[in-house]
This record gives sequence, C-alpha cells and structure tokens, in this order.
Amino acid sequence: MVTTTGLELLDVTLLSLYVSGMATILGSAVGIPLGALIGLKEFGGKGAIKTITYTLYGFPPVLSGLFVYFLFSRSGPFGDFGILFTPTAMIIAETFLVIPLVTGITITSVVEVDKNIKETVRAMGASSRQSTLTVMREAWVGLLMACMVGFGRVIAEVGAAYLVGGNIDGKTRVLTTAIMLETRMGNFEWAMALGAVLLAVALCVFLFLRLLQEREML
Repeated sequence: MVTTTGLELLDVTLLSLYVSGMATILGSAVGIPLGALIGLKEFGGKGAIKTITYTLYGFPPVLSGLFVYFLFSRSGPFGDFGILFTPTAMIIAETFLVIPLVTGITITSVVEVDKNIKETVRAMGASSRQSTLTVMREAWVGLLMACMVGFGRVIAEVGAAYLVGGNIDGKTRVLTTAIMLETRMGNFEWAMALGAVLLAVALCVFLFLRLLQEREML
C-alpha cells in the first residue's frame, strides 16, 4: 500500500490540517475586511461586485490550481521562487477558494446587522471606524460561520491540491489526495478508512468552532 498506518498516517493528517488551516486563515484575513468594505460602503458597481463574489462560490478548484501552477511553474512569472509541488503552493491555491466564500458571507452578515444598532452608534457620535468595528462585533457569529464554510471547502478539496502539490509521498500528500490514490490502486478498504479519518478531523474542527460560536451568542 502507498500509505500505511502509524506515523505516516499522522503526517498526512497533520499536513491536511496545516494546509487547510493556513488557507482558511489567509483567506479569512483577506475576505473578512473585503466583505466588510463591500457590505458597509456605498459605491458604483457594488451590485456587480457582489454578483461576481457570489458566482465565485462555485469557482472550480482545478482552475485555482491551474492558475497557481501557471504562476509558479518554471516558465511562469514567479517560477524562480521554486514553490511548486510544496505545501506553500497548495496553501496559495486553496486560499483563492476561501476568499470568495468568506467575502460573500461577510457581506451578508454585516448587511443583516440591525440597522437600529448602526443608527444608535452614529447618534452617539462614533466615528466611521468605530461604527464599522461595532458592526463587525455584532456580526461576529456570521464571520465565524464564514470561516467554517471556508475550512469545509478546502479540507475536502482535491483538484488544486493534487495539481500544484503533486501528491508526493512524505511531502505534499494530504488525506484527499491519498484517498484518490488508494482508490485508483484498488485499495478500497484503506481509502474508506482514510475517508473516515478525514470526516473525523473535520468533525473535531467544526465541533470546536460551533462551541466557540455558541459561546459568542450567549
């Protein structure tokens, strides 16, 4: 078998968490401020930008991988960095998948904050920055949900991870690419076992985030 139990399985699992976690953090770091800006500011073309953002919810992972592959391949503009077929390339590709999801959900979350809160804050003489921070605090539960959705998207992603990571044993193999490889080799029982590990990992992360979300709602 290509993947064995013990330390090798642990390495694959930890790499999956690392790549997905970093992509979620980076994507949220971009998507939350961007979504807040779009949701709270009025400007020309806002409707079109929101439509494009929501359309990118369905952005195919393989296209994200292809884009990153082009950028960092030897003939690409950033080929000298030499990060293709590394976890870094996988993180970048998956970050592009997280950004539109987090941005879109953030837009919805800040728009749905009670208008009375916004008006009250303004009536109290709060600055634009203070008003924005207040809205963001009120929309905290929705923002956490955005991060959860983003993580869920990338923890189960395989196309981009395989294209820019190469599924290299001991280097870029994650749970999803390992499942794909084991299935192709006919090791269906092991593939199912890896699938169970993937679900267990996702369950633990989402349970933690849900408990955090419920705590914030109290």
